[in-house]
Amino acid sequence: MSGTVTVKNVTLGEGIPKICVPLVGTTLSELREEAEALKALAPDVVEWRSDFFSQVEDIAAVTGVLEEIQQILPEIPLIFTFRSAKEGGEKEVSTEYYFRLNKAAVESGYVDIVDVELFNEEQDVRGLIATAHDNAVFVIISNHDFQGTPSQDEIVSRLRRAQELGGDLPKIAVMPQSAGDVLTLLAATNMMQEQYADRPIITMSMSGEGVISRLAGEIFGSALTFGAAHKPSAPGQVAVAELRSVLELLHRSL
Repeated sequence: MSGTVTVKNVTLGEGIPKICVPLVGTTLSELREEAEALKALAPDVVEWRSDFFSQVEDIAAVTGVLEEIQQILPEIPLIFTFRSAKEGGEKEVSTEYYFRLNKAAVESGYVDIVDVELFNEEQDVRGLIATAHDNAVFVIISNHDFQGTPSQDEIVSRLRRAQELGGDLPKIAVMPQSAGDVLTLLAATNMMQEQYADRPIITMSMSGEGVISRLAGEIFGSALTFGAAHKPSAPGQVAVAELRSVLELLHRSL
């Protein structure tokens, strides 16, 4: 049985899966507007997908945006994410810059959680985790497979590896080619949660076919789900109001 992680006033790993909404604006003014609009939606967590930001290669501009988001949404936990192009993101940068950017974000004082991609050099990943923890920032260790759905054992293996590296929130997102692939992801989630996890995990099957995985986390063991406010950051994200309604319906049925 997995444990819990509490960020600000949000506890991941108990009760209804928490809802995270991404900010995907390309400019500071767009991001300000998005952040202001999120006040009415009241998500549990906000993720800034910085790979959408046109000035992401300017660290001073990035930390400036983080400060503004924090001022607009001070009570909501903020995830900083630069999703690389190889894992479905909008932009590719050098490995050196990827780690320098994430280090600057965790040291800024404006970030509560940082997303670090699993498939990097172990030394680099461990170093960034240590820096994050030194700055009281939690770490998602993530893997996004847009090509297909690995086997159940491989999904579990990647989640266990993320946990072994010291990630506070192991995460995997996979692309289904069939309904059977969605079942594989759900079975892997259940196995990880019941047999190996000592902390909350985050899993999802993407695209329309995988939507059920974004809704059924409380049953199978995923602690966080991603909903869309305006523009989704990944295939299959459901609008926040609809997502919350279904999550609450399933919760009442358990």
